Amino acid sequence: MSQPIKDYALIGNLRCAALAGRNGSIDWFCPPRFDAPACFSRLLGNEQHGFWQTAPEHEPSDIQRHYEPDTLVLRTEFDCDGGRVRLTDYMPVGDSAIIIRSVEGLEGSVPMRMQLVPRFGYGARTPQCEPDTDGCRMLDENGQLLLRTSAALELADDRAEALFEVNAGQRVHFVLQYLQADEQAGALEDPQRQQQECCRWWRSWVSQTTYHGRWRDAVVRSLITLKAMTYLPTGSMVAAPTTSLPEAPGRGANWDYRFCWIRDAVWALDILIDSNFLEEAHAWRDWLLRLMDRDSNLRVLYDVDGDDSPDEHELDWLPGHLDSRPVRVGNAAYGQHQLDVYGQLIDFLHIGRRSGMCRSQHSWHRQRRLVDKVIACWHEPDEGVWELRGQRRHYTHSKVYAWVALDRSIRDAEAFDLPAPLEQWRRVRDEIHAQVCERAVDPVRGAFKQSYEGTEPDASVLMIPLLGFLPIEDPRVQATIDWIQQDLQREGLVYRFRPHQSEDGWEGSFIACSFWMVDNLIMSRRQHDAENLFARLLALRNDVGLLAEQYHPQHGQLGNFPQALSHLALVKTAYLIQACEQVHHGGGPERHSYRPVE
Repeated sequence: MSQPIKDYALIGNLRCAALAGRNGSIDWFCPPRFDAPACFSRLLGNEQHGFWQTAPEHEPSDIQRHYEPDTLVLRTEFDCDGGRVRLTDYMPVGDSAIIIRSVEGLEGSVPMRMQLVPRFGYGARTPQCEPDTDGCRMLDENGQLLLRTSAALELADDRAEALFEVNAGQRVHFVLQYLQADEQAGALEDPQRQQQECCRWWRSWVSQTTYHGRWRDAVVRSLITLKAMTYLPTGSMVAAPTTSLPEAPGRGANWDYRFCWIRDAVWALDILIDSNFLEEAHAWRDWLLRLMDRDSNLRVLYDVDGDDSPDEHELDWLPGHLDSRPVRVGNAAYGQHQLDVYGQLIDFLHIGRRSGMCRSQHSWHRQRRLVDKVIACWHEPDEGVWELRGQRRHYTHSKVYAWVALDRSIRDAEAFDLPAPLEQWRRVRDEIHAQVCERAVDPVRGAFKQSYEGTEPDASVLMIPLLGFLPIEDPRVQATIDWIQQDLQREGLVYRFRPHQSEDGWEGSFIACSFWMVDNLIMSRRQHDAENLFARLLALRNDVGLLAEQYHPQHGQLGNFPQALSHLALVKTAYLIQACEQVHHGGGPERHSYRPVE
């Protein structure tokens, strides 16, 4: 069976990705792009659904692993009776989907076993194994895997194995390349040189960052993880490289996150600009602007090319991670109405204009069209930020983002002398603000609730001060923080909402929401509380610094992994704490001065 989510590490080539476990097994690989069908799917099933394991033949006494500093090159060291061996996994950055695994003897002599057992179409199809020069080919109707190695292979109809012994100072390489059915492989390059080039590429990229604060290791690892989830041909970023890792083990809240959400794009853009990754910021901008030009009716999410995500369907032959069914591919949320998307896109244009990236007349024309849509539909209920299916309501978070759409546009028109019906916009902005303050505040608590219709708290309203809707000192904001801490916070971690509202009536704490609480505490000048919670959140990362979507004290990390939103929130919060005297929040209309309490 697959390992716990925390036991996996990410490798990738900016087009697709793979997850490698502590036991040396790659259990998830979707070449040639993030949303393609997996050829290793043990992550969502068992051995019969495909994997590639390289590990000591006998159980090691200890396993330690880490990324090479400032890279996505993974090293796993196994201590065994008779010796110690290092397994290095990486994917060269480039057009080809290639995984290279290098086994190096460090001490003594260690017997090793390599097992390559692919299953194409998410574990549904068994390939035909054929010998090839320096290795073998695994042939499928839609593609093939080519394995090249100096190790002696034992081939069966559907798999390849190798038993070999590695002594101190020896190296054995395995190079696995995905090819289209009729594609020919190029010449085999030296794996050692490719590893050096891969390390050099990542370190060169990391060297651009402007962050050098107390949490550099955590921030840089998060930035590398976000970069690894970027689809280089278009500049888009997937929410996670996996599908159907459960929010509740053994239950049905299992979704496909291998797509691009608009809200992630906006938050990513702000992080990239602040981190000095301007090339990536421009690529994100261009992807979104192309999207806006082509699609007048914006979706919540798109595939990596900017097209609609495929229809959601279930893979009934996969038992799911921790027996969590159904396993889904595609995501039906793309058809939802989410009002906040318009505010997020306008916030994106506002950030771009403020940084000099979106100052054309055409971008202003796009923004005015979006404002018209907000004015036309802001009164309507929607599915909200949590995409709760079949639960359209007047969500507070959505209405606040409708206000953001008008507020940012008014500020842009005033600051850059742009043509706009400012009288109408100011009237609608003020109307939205007044309605939210009237209908979204619980009359007993004096705090913001999840929706106009309900009486429930919701962590999404922690965004109210971060977006500049109300100042942090406002009594309603402080009452909201208190309510969420009392009702939705357990062991320092923040849950999105009360459990009965979730798909399965149960879920873990939401990691991004917990970072939003840190942001609110910092803005409230509660520095000590904020840093304690931030340290608690950093401790949730696995041994190589990665975060899923959720966390539960009994079950550990939950949900798709690694999760872009969690890592975006981590970086944002690290910047805010580091700044201290100048609160940092994405797309906010102003930068508020802040003086920490002595």
